[in-house]
Amino acid sequence: MKFVAFERAKQGTGASRRLRITGRTPGIVYGGEGQAELIELDHNALWHALKKEAFHSTVLEMELKGATQRVLLRDVQMHPYKQLVQHVDFQRVTAGTKLHMKVPLHFTGVEESPAVKLDHCVANYVMTELDISCLPRDLPEFIAVDASTLKKGASLHLKDITLPKGVKAITHGNDNPVVVTAVVVVATAEEKADEAAAAEAAAATAAAAKK
Repeated sequence: MKFVAFERAKQGTGASRRLRITGRTPGIVYGGEGQAELIELDHNALWHALKKEAFHSTVLEMELKGATQRVLLRDVQMHPYKQLVQHVDFQRVTAGTKLHMKVPLHFTGVEESPAVKLDHCVANYVMTELDISCLPRDLPEFIAVDASTLKKGASLHLKDITLPKGVKAITHGNDNPVVVTAVVVVATAEEKADEAAAAEAAAATAAAAKK
């Protein structure tokens, strides 16, 4: 994804406040071989970009002062109760340096799995994103998880996922954590009563038909 940033001349609380009043969001870009640069972005354009998953999990192309830099979104500071982005941080990307990122998991085949389709279980998504390490060229926008084989009472673990080439999962104390599990839905007393009443009504109808 591409976005446009502008050079920011002033810093400090007062300057940032005045900048936000004009519809701009202050930010900074750091890392790589260059020095940290103060930037500002159009707030509305940034707000819409932040709604896109790819803006958070892929290498971005930032146009600044007529040149393009490859960056990652590293931090977003939001107003406590207003729909206002107060500050953003970006990190420059160097081709030969490995990235440490969290990328979203996209689940497929859940509704067609035996657990959901046949046994009416509910999928409990224990993980919705995965911490990974890879080179910038190998960074995936998301990681696909095929849950079509999920069975009643069973789980899919990290080792059941096929990671893209060049991508390594970063785990913290557990080499094979649970990603998604099939949970058996327990009927409430009211639902059981309704089922019993329906069964009795069906039995009464059948008996009346025989007479």
